[in-house]
Amino acid sequence: MKPIKLLFTKLVLLISVTIVVACTNESVTTEQNKTNSQDIESSLKLDVFKRESCGCCQGWIEHAESQGIQTDVDDLVFLTTKKQDLGIEPMYRSCHTSVSTEGYVFEGHIPVKFIVKYLDNVPQGSIGLSVPGMPVGSPGMENGDQFRPYQVLLLKDDGTAEVFAEVNSYEEQF
Repeated sequence: MKPIKLLFTKLVLLISVTIVVACTNESVTTEQNKTNSQDIESSLKLDVFKRESCGCCQGWIEHAESQGIQTDVDDLVFLTTKKQDLGIEPMYRSCHTSVSTEGYVFEGHIPVKFIVKYLDNVPQGSIGLSVPGMPVGSPGMENGDQFRPYQVLLLKDDGTAEVFAEVNSYEEQF
């Protein structure tokens, strides 16, 4: 009887250690993911291309900088040419375009949290994100308490797009 009890005790101990190790590894992975996202956000620099007189673009830049993003702003007369060169199809365009140091494009009033999410795990075959048009209530487009739900689109290298995220309330942007 004693050897069976000893075997059972060792088995229980082995299972317990396995569970503890698995849980510890999961929490370490979660902490590493948080750290990776924080590192991306704190080291992220975007070149922003806009028209000189655009106030909503400046509002978006302030949103980005308040979230820890470094920006280098270029005022251009011919934004259409820049957008075309970057592969942004007309139906996905907005008033300003940002480009990461890796060359990914972020078109329009995209909340920073989605840019960080994208860069944390870049989808294969994509060139960036877009919020077409200028949705009321998006970062830089605030107008009192008005808000219009909108979609953040994943821009693909073949010129198509799909929904990356849906923003249904002002609070979901942060």
